[in-house]
Amino acid sequence: MSLHETASAERLHIGFFGRRNAGKSSLVNAVTGQELAVVSDVKGTTTDPVKKAMELLPLGPVVIIDTPGLDDEGELGQKRVQKALETLSRTDIAVLVVDAEAGMGAPERELEALLKQREIPLLLAFSKADLLKDRPPLPENALYVSAKTGENIALLKDRLGGFAAQTKQEKRLVADLLEPGDAAVLVIPIDGSAPKGRLILPQQQTMRELLDHHCTFFSCQPEELESVLAAMKTPPRLVITDSQVFGAVEKCVPSDTLLTSFSILFARYKGDLPTLVSGAARLAALKDGDRVLISEGCTHHRQCNDIGSVKLPGWIERYTGAKPQYSFTSGGEFPADLSGYDLIVHCGGCMLNEKEMQSRLARARAAGVPIVNYGVAIAQMHGILARSLSPFPDILKQL
Repeated sequence: MSLHETASAERLHIGFFGRRNAGKSSLVNAVTGQELAVVSDVKGTTTDPVKKAMELLPLGPVVIIDTPGLDDEGELGQKRVQKALETLSRTDIAVLVVDAEAGMGAPERELEALLKQREIPLLLAFSKADLLKDRPPLPENALYVSAKTGENIALLKDRLGGFAAQTKQEKRLVADLLEPGDAAVLVIPIDGSAPKGRLILPQQQTMRELLDHHCTFFSCQPEELESVLAAMKTPPRLVITDSQVFGAVEKCVPSDTLLTSFSILFARYKGDLPTLVSGAARLAALKDGDRVLISEGCTHHRQCNDIGSVKLPGWIERYTGAKPQYSFTSGGEFPADLSGYDLIVHCGGCMLNEKEMQSRLARARAAGVPIVNYGVAIAQMHGILARSLSPFPDILKQL
Protein backbone atom coordinates (compact mmCIF):
# COMPACT_ATOMS: atom_id res chain seq x y z
CA MET A 1 0.00 0.00 0.00
CA SER A 2 1.36 3.43 -0.93
CA LEU A 3 1.25 6.26 1.58
CA HIS A 4 -1.43 8.19 -0.35
CA GLU A 5 -3.95 5.34 -0.34
CA THR A 6 -6.63 4.73 2.28
CA ALA A 7 -6.11 1.28 3.78
CA SER A 8 -8.86 -1.21 3.01
CA ALA A 9 -9.38 -1.77 6.73
CA GLU A 10 -10.16 1.94 7.15
CA ARG A 11 -12.78 1.99 4.39
CA LEU A 12 -16.53 1.61 4.78
CA HIS A 13 -17.50 -1.94 3.70
CA ILE A 14 -20.76 -2.15 1.73
CA GLY A 15 -22.09 -5.65 1.03
CA PHE A 16 -24.60 -6.44 -1.74
CA PHE A 17 -26.75 -9.49 -0.96
CA GLY A 18 -29.68 -11.23 -2.63
CA ARG A 19 -30.86 -14.29 -4.50
CA ARG A 20 -29.29 -15.56 -7.70
CA ASN A 21 -30.32 -13.44 -10.68
CA ALA A 22 -31.84 -10.78 -8.43
CA GLY A 23 -29.60 -8.29 -10.20
CA LYS A 24 -26.90 -7.85 -7.54
CA SER A 25 -23.97 -7.81 -9.91
CA SER A 26 -25.67 -5.50 -12.40
CA LEU A 27 -26.52 -3.12 -9.58
CA VAL A 28 -22.95 -3.24 -8.23
CA ASN A 29 -21.65 -2.34 -11.69
CA ALA A 30 -24.17 0.49 -12.02
CA VAL A 31 -23.32 1.91 -8.60
CA THR A 32 -19.56 1.73 -9.11
CA GLY A 33 -19.57 2.70 -12.78
CA GLN A 34 -17.22 -0.23 -13.40
CA GLU A 35 -17.49 -3.79 -14.69
CA LEU A 36 -16.61 -4.99 -11.21
CA ALA A 37 -18.82 -8.08 -11.24
CA VAL A 38 -19.49 -10.58 -14.03
CA VAL A 39 -23.10 -10.33 -15.23
CA SER A 40 -24.97 -13.25 -16.80
CA ASP A 41 -28.51 -14.61 -17.16
CA VAL A 42 -27.17 -17.90 -15.79
CA LYS A 43 -27.98 -18.32 -12.10
CA GLY A 44 -25.03 -18.43 -9.71
CA THR A 45 -22.50 -16.54 -11.83
CA THR A 46 -21.04 -14.97 -8.67
CA THR A 47 -19.48 -17.96 -6.90
CA ASP A 48 -17.31 -16.18 -4.32
CA PRO A 49 -17.50 -12.76 -2.68
CA VAL A 50 -15.91 -10.17 -4.98
CA LYS A 51 -14.29 -7.17 -3.24
CA LYS A 52 -13.16 -3.88 -4.70
CA ALA A 53 -11.61 -0.93 -2.84
CA MET A 54 -12.50 2.30 -4.58
CA GLU A 55 -13.58 5.92 -4.27
CA LEU A 56 -17.36 6.18 -4.47
CA LEU A 57 -18.94 9.62 -4.43
CA PRO A 58 -20.49 10.93 -2.26
CA LEU A 59 -19.23 8.32 0.23
CA GLY A 60 -15.46 8.54 -0.36
CA PRO A 61 -13.18 5.50 0.10
CA VAL A 62 -15.19 2.27 0.34
CA VAL A 63 -14.93 -1.47 -0.21
CA ILE A 64 -17.77 -2.86 -2.34
CA ILE A 65 -18.55 -6.57 -1.85
CA ASP A 66 -20.66 -8.57 -4.32
CA THR A 67 -21.76 -11.89 -2.80
CA PRO A 68 -23.05 -15.25 -4.07
CA GLY A 69 -26.80 -15.87 -4.19
CA LEU A 70 -28.59 -16.62 -0.94
CA ASP A 71 -30.68 -19.34 -2.62
CA ASP A 72 -27.81 -21.33 -4.15
CA GLU A 73 -28.39 -25.09 -4.18
CA GLY A 74 -26.52 -28.31 -3.65
CA GLU A 75 -23.49 -29.01 -1.49
CA LEU A 76 -21.29 -26.52 -3.36
CA GLY A 77 -24.12 -23.97 -3.38
CA GLN A 78 -24.47 -24.17 0.38
CA LYS A 79 -20.77 -23.46 0.75
CA ARG A 80 -21.25 -20.39 -1.42
CA VAL A 81 -24.18 -19.25 0.75
CA GLN A 82 -22.00 -19.69 3.82
CA LYS A 83 -19.30 -17.54 2.19
CA ALA A 84 -21.90 -14.85 1.57
CA LEU A 85 -23.06 -14.94 5.20
CA GLU A 86 -19.46 -14.85 6.46
CA THR A 87 -19.16 -11.51 4.69
CA LEU A 88 -21.57 -10.04 7.25
CA SER A 89 -18.81 -10.04 9.84
CA ARG A 90 -17.05 -7.25 7.92
CA THR A 91 -20.10 -5.47 6.46
CA ASP A 92 -20.80 -1.93 7.71
CA ILE A 93 -23.85 -1.37 5.49
CA ALA A 94 -25.89 -4.05 3.69
CA VAL A 95 -27.79 -3.61 0.42
CA LEU A 96 -30.34 -6.40 0.03
CA VAL A 97 -31.19 -6.64 -3.68
CA VAL A 98 -34.71 -7.96 -4.32
CA ASP A 99 -36.11 -8.81 -7.73
CA ALA A 100 -39.01 -6.34 -7.83
CA GLU A 101 -41.23 -8.76 -9.79
CA ALA A 102 -40.60 -11.69 -7.45
CA GLY A 103 -40.71 -9.67 -4.22
CA MET A 104 -39.49 -10.65 -0.78
CA GLY A 105 -39.27 -14.35 0.04
CA ALA A 106 -37.81 -16.59 2.72
CA PRO A 107 -34.11 -15.93 1.85
CA GLU A 108 -34.64 -12.17 2.05
CA ARG A 109 -36.65 -12.36 5.27
CA GLU A 110 -34.02 -14.56 6.92
CA LEU A 111 -31.20 -12.22 5.95
CA GLU A 112 -33.22 -9.19 7.06
CA ALA A 113 -33.67 -10.79 10.51
CA LEU A 114 -29.96 -11.64 10.71
CA LEU A 115 -28.96 -8.07 9.81
CA LYS A 116 -31.30 -6.72 12.47
CA GLN A 117 -29.82 -9.11 15.03
CA ARG A 118 -26.30 -7.95 14.17
CA GLU A 119 -27.36 -4.29 14.05
CA ILE A 120 -26.11 -3.82 10.48
CA PRO A 121 -27.88 -0.94 8.66
CA LEU A 122 -29.98 -2.25 5.77
CA LEU A 123 -31.07 -0.68 2.50
CA LEU A 124 -33.55 -2.63 0.34
CA ALA A 125 -33.06 -2.19 -3.41
CA PHE A 126 -35.95 -3.52 -5.53
CA SER A 127 -34.17 -4.19 -8.80
CA LYS A 128 -35.35 -4.42 -12.43
CA ALA A 129 -37.89 -1.69 -11.71
CA ASP A 130 -38.10 -0.93 -15.45
CA LEU A 131 -40.05 -4.20 -15.89
CA LEU A 132 -42.77 -3.30 -13.39
CA LYS A 133 -46.23 -2.19 -14.43
CA ASP A 134 -47.36 -1.30 -10.91
CA ARG A 135 -45.24 -0.11 -8.03
CA PRO A 136 -46.60 -0.81 -4.56
CA PRO A 137 -45.46 1.58 -1.78
CA LEU A 138 -42.14 0.65 -0.16
CA PRO A 139 -40.89 1.00 3.42
CA GLU A 140 -38.67 3.95 4.30
CA ASN A 141 -35.44 1.97 3.91
CA ALA A 142 -36.29 0.76 0.39
CA LEU A 143 -36.35 2.11 -3.17
CA TYR A 144 -36.94 0.94 -6.71
CA VAL A 145 -33.84 0.81 -8.93
CA SER A 146 -32.93 -0.21 -12.44
CA ALA A 147 -29.39 -1.00 -13.50
CA LYS A 148 -30.59 -1.04 -17.12
CA THR A 149 -32.03 2.50 -17.21
CA GLY A 150 -30.02 4.00 -14.34
CA GLU A 151 -33.19 4.84 -12.40
CA ASN A 152 -32.49 5.84 -8.79
CA ILE A 153 -28.82 4.76 -8.92
CA ALA A 154 -27.78 8.24 -7.78
CA LEU A 155 -30.45 8.15 -5.07
CA LEU A 156 -29.15 4.76 -3.91
CA LYS A 157 -25.66 6.22 -3.51
CA ASP A 158 -27.09 9.21 -1.64
CA ARG A 159 -28.96 6.86 0.70
CA LEU A 160 -25.77 4.89 1.29
CA GLY A 161 -24.01 8.16 2.05
CA GLY A 162 -26.65 8.94 4.67
CA PHE A 163 -26.14 5.56 6.31
CA ALA A 164 -22.38 6.11 6.22
CA ALA A 165 -22.72 9.41 8.06
CA GLN A 166 -24.75 7.67 10.78
CA THR A 167 -22.36 4.74 11.21
CA LYS A 168 -19.08 6.65 11.05
CA GLN A 169 -17.56 7.39 14.44
CA GLU A 170 -14.63 9.72 14.89
CA LYS A 171 -11.95 7.63 16.54
CA ARG A 172 -8.33 8.35 17.32
CA LEU A 173 -5.43 5.98 17.16
CA VAL A 174 -3.01 8.11 19.15
CA ALA A 175 -3.86 11.83 18.81
CA ASP A 176 -6.11 11.91 21.87
CA LEU A 177 -3.13 10.90 24.03
CA LEU A 178 -1.09 13.96 23.06
CA GLU A 179 -1.37 17.71 22.77
CA PRO A 180 -0.26 19.61 19.67
CA GLY A 181 3.46 20.29 20.02
CA ASP A 182 4.14 17.14 22.06
CA ALA A 183 6.88 14.77 20.91
CA ALA A 184 6.74 11.00 20.55
CA VAL A 185 9.39 8.38 19.83
CA LEU A 186 8.52 5.43 17.59
CA VAL A 187 10.68 2.33 17.99
CA ILE A 188 10.67 0.30 14.76
CA PRO A 189 12.87 -2.80 14.46
CA ILE A 190 14.21 -3.45 10.96
CA ASP A 191 14.83 -7.19 11.04
CA GLY A 192 14.13 -10.20 8.86
CA SER A 193 10.37 -9.85 9.37
CA ALA A 194 10.25 -6.17 8.31
CA PRO A 195 8.97 -5.65 4.74
CA LYS A 196 11.70 -4.52 2.38
CA GLY A 197 11.68 -0.83 1.55
CA ARG A 198 8.53 0.19 3.38
CA LEU A 199 6.84 0.57 6.76
CA ILE A 200 3.95 -1.58 7.92
CA LEU A 201 0.45 -0.15 8.17
CA PRO A 202 0.36 0.55 11.96
CA GLN A 203 3.56 2.58 11.69
CA GLN A 204 2.27 4.53 8.69
CA GLN A 205 -1.08 5.33 10.31
CA THR A 206 0.51 6.38 13.59
CA MET A 207 2.93 8.72 11.86
CA ARG A 208 0.21 10.30 9.76
CA GLU A 209 -2.05 10.92 12.74
CA LEU A 210 0.81 12.46 14.73
CA LEU A 211 1.52 14.81 11.83
CA ASP A 212 -2.16 15.71 11.46
CA HIS A 213 -2.27 16.51 15.19
CA HIS A 214 0.80 18.77 14.88
CA CYS A 215 2.99 16.54 17.01
CA THR A 216 6.63 15.81 16.29
CA PHE A 217 8.06 12.33 16.34
CA PHE A 218 11.44 10.63 16.19
CA SER A 219 11.78 7.11 14.83
CA CYS A 220 14.61 4.71 15.54
CA GLN A 221 15.55 1.09 15.86
CA PRO A 222 15.68 -0.45 19.39
CA GLU A 223 19.47 -0.27 19.67
CA GLU A 224 19.37 3.47 18.92
CA LEU A 225 16.67 4.36 21.45
CA GLU A 226 18.97 5.18 24.36
CA SER A 227 21.01 7.68 22.35
CA VAL A 228 17.87 9.24 20.83
CA LEU A 229 16.35 9.83 24.28
CA ALA A 230 19.63 11.27 25.56
CA ALA A 231 19.83 13.69 22.62
CA MET A 232 16.34 15.11 23.17
CA LYS A 233 16.30 18.40 25.07
CA THR A 234 12.79 17.65 26.34
CA PRO A 235 11.71 14.07 27.12
CA PRO A 236 9.05 12.70 24.80
CA ARG A 237 5.47 12.59 26.01
CA LEU A 238 5.04 9.06 24.65
CA VAL A 239 7.16 6.16 23.38
CA ILE A 240 5.46 3.69 21.02
CA THR A 241 7.25 0.47 20.23
CA ASP A 242 6.85 -2.67 18.21
CA SER A 243 5.62 -5.21 20.77
CA GLN A 244 8.35 -7.71 19.89
CA VAL A 245 10.99 -5.51 21.57
CA PHE A 246 8.85 -4.42 24.53
CA GLY A 247 11.27 -5.82 27.12
CA ALA A 248 14.38 -4.06 25.80
CA VAL A 249 12.57 -0.79 25.16
CA GLU A 250 11.00 -0.65 28.62
CA LYS A 251 14.45 -0.76 30.22
CA CYS A 252 15.49 2.39 28.32
CA VAL A 253 12.38 4.52 28.83
CA PRO A 254 12.22 6.65 32.02
CA SER A 255 9.41 5.63 34.36
CA ASP A 256 7.70 9.02 34.04
CA THR A 257 7.40 8.70 30.24
CA LEU A 258 4.29 7.04 28.85
CA LEU A 259 4.99 3.77 27.04
CA THR A 260 2.83 1.55 24.85
CA SER A 261 2.98 -0.41 21.59
CA PHE A 262 1.52 -0.14 18.11
CA SER A 263 -0.39 -3.36 18.75
CA ILE A 264 -2.01 -2.02 21.93
CA LEU A 265 -2.97 1.22 20.16
CA PHE A 266 -4.72 -0.85 17.50
CA ALA A 267 -6.38 -3.04 20.13
CA ARG A 268 -8.05 0.11 21.43
CA TYR A 269 -8.70 1.59 17.98
CA LYS A 270 -10.20 -1.48 16.30
CA GLY A 271 -11.40 -3.63 19.15
CA ASP A 272 -12.12 -3.58 22.84
CA LEU A 273 -8.98 -3.04 24.90
CA PRO A 274 -10.57 -3.85 28.30
CA THR A 275 -11.69 -7.28 26.97
CA LEU A 276 -8.24 -7.99 25.58
CA VAL A 277 -6.55 -6.89 28.81
CA SER A 278 -8.80 -9.16 30.87
CA GLY A 279 -7.85 -12.05 28.59
CA ALA A 280 -4.18 -11.63 29.54
CA ALA A 281 -4.82 -13.22 32.93
CA ARG A 282 -5.57 -16.55 31.24
CA LEU A 283 -1.98 -16.84 30.02
CA ALA A 284 -0.60 -17.69 33.46
CA ALA A 285 -3.16 -20.48 33.92
CA LEU A 286 -2.33 -22.38 30.71
CA LYS A 287 -1.51 -26.06 31.18
CA ASP A 288 -0.01 -28.81 29.07
CA GLY A 289 -2.38 -29.68 26.26
CA ASP A 290 -4.55 -26.56 26.50
CA ARG A 291 -5.65 -25.36 23.07
CA VAL A 292 -4.43 -21.91 22.02
CA LEU A 293 -5.59 -20.24 18.81
CA ILE A 294 -3.11 -17.71 17.39
CA SER A 295 -4.85 -15.61 14.77
CA GLU A 296 -3.54 -12.94 12.40
CA GLY A 297 -5.70 -10.64 10.30
CA CYS A 298 -3.21 -10.43 7.44
CA THR A 299 -1.78 -13.03 5.08
CA HIS A 300 1.97 -12.81 4.74
CA HIS A 301 4.83 -15.17 4.07
CA ARG A 302 5.89 -16.56 7.44
CA GLN A 303 9.56 -15.95 8.22
CA CYS A 304 11.80 -18.39 10.06
CA ASN A 305 11.37 -16.33 13.23
CA ASP A 306 7.73 -15.39 12.65
CA ILE A 307 6.02 -13.68 15.59
CA GLY A 308 2.79 -15.65 15.39
CA SER A 309 4.01 -19.17 14.76
CA VAL A 310 7.47 -19.04 16.42
CA LYS A 311 8.02 -16.17 18.87
CA LEU A 312 4.65 -16.18 20.62
CA PRO A 313 4.61 -19.95 21.30
CA GLY A 314 8.18 -19.64 22.63
CA TRP A 315 7.27 -16.77 24.97
CA ILE A 316 4.11 -18.57 26.13
CA GLU A 317 6.03 -21.74 27.00
CA ARG A 318 8.78 -19.86 28.85
CA TYR A 319 6.20 -17.81 30.75
CA THR A 320 3.91 -20.71 31.71
CA GLY A 321 6.28 -23.67 31.78
CA ALA A 322 3.54 -25.53 29.89
CA LYS A 323 3.26 -27.06 26.42
CA PRO A 324 -0.09 -26.02 24.95
CA GLN A 325 -1.44 -27.16 21.58
CA TYR A 326 -1.49 -24.40 18.96
CA SER A 327 -3.75 -23.68 16.01
CA PHE A 328 -3.00 -20.86 13.55
CA THR A 329 -5.25 -18.82 11.28
CA SER A 330 -4.61 -15.82 9.06
CA GLY A 331 -6.46 -13.34 6.87
CA GLY A 332 -10.23 -13.84 6.67
CA GLU A 333 -9.96 -17.31 8.22
CA PHE A 334 -11.37 -17.48 11.74
CA PRO A 335 -13.10 -20.56 13.23
CA ALA A 336 -16.89 -20.51 13.41
CA ASP A 337 -16.74 -22.75 16.48
CA LEU A 338 -14.43 -21.43 19.21
CA SER A 339 -15.71 -23.61 22.03
CA GLY A 340 -12.75 -26.00 21.97
CA TYR A 341 -10.15 -23.32 22.68
CA ASP A 342 -8.81 -22.25 26.06
CA LEU A 343 -7.32 -18.96 24.84
CA ILE A 344 -7.22 -16.86 21.67
CA VAL A 345 -4.17 -14.69 20.97
CA HIS A 346 -5.03 -12.21 18.20
CA CYS A 347 -2.92 -9.70 16.31
CA GLY A 348 -3.62 -5.96 16.44
CA GLY A 349 -6.05 -6.28 13.52
CA CYS A 350 -4.59 -3.48 11.41
CA MET A 351 -5.66 -5.30 8.21
CA LEU A 352 -9.20 -5.99 9.47
CA ASN A 353 -11.91 -3.39 9.51
CA GLU A 354 -13.43 -2.51 12.87
CA LYS A 355 -16.58 -4.52 12.13
CA GLU A 356 -14.58 -7.71 11.57
CA MET A 357 -12.48 -7.22 14.70
CA GLN A 358 -15.55 -6.52 16.82
CA SER A 359 -17.23 -9.60 15.36
CA ARG A 360 -14.31 -11.82 16.38
CA LEU A 361 -14.31 -10.39 19.89
CA ALA A 362 -18.06 -10.92 20.19
CA ARG A 363 -17.76 -14.53 19.04
CA ALA A 364 -15.02 -15.18 21.62
CA ARG A 365 -17.17 -13.66 24.38
CA ALA A 366 -20.20 -15.70 23.27
CA ALA A 367 -18.11 -18.89 23.40
CA GLY A 368 -16.70 -17.96 26.82
CA VAL A 369 -13.13 -18.07 25.50
CA PRO A 370 -10.65 -15.43 26.79
CA ILE A 371 -9.03 -13.43 24.00
CA VAL A 372 -5.87 -11.32 24.24
CA ASN A 373 -4.04 -9.15 21.75
CA TYR A 374 -0.39 -9.74 20.71
CA GLY A 375 0.87 -6.54 22.34
CA VAL A 376 -1.09 -7.07 25.56
CA ALA A 377 0.07 -10.70 25.76
CA ILE A 378 3.73 -9.80 25.21
CA ALA A 379 3.58 -7.04 27.82
CA GLN A 380 1.98 -9.46 30.29
CA MET A 381 4.64 -12.10 29.69
CA HIS A 382 7.43 -9.52 30.16
CA GLY A 383 5.91 -8.31 33.42
CA ILE A 384 5.22 -4.81 32.11
CA LEU A 385 1.48 -4.87 31.34
CA ALA A 386 0.67 -2.04 33.75
CA ARG A 387 3.52 0.02 32.31
CA SER A 388 2.34 -0.58 28.73
CA LEU A 389 -1.13 0.66 29.68
CA SER A 390 0.17 3.86 31.31
CA PRO A 391 -1.46 6.05 28.62
CA PHE A 392 -4.87 4.58 29.54
CA PRO A 393 -5.54 5.20 33.26
CA ASP A 394 -9.16 4.04 33.06
CA ILE A 395 -8.07 0.61 31.84
CA LEU A 396 -5.32 0.38 34.44
CA LYS A 397 -8.02 0.32 37.11
CA GLN A 398 -9.20 -3.12 36.00
CA LEU A 399 -5.80 -4.77 36.60
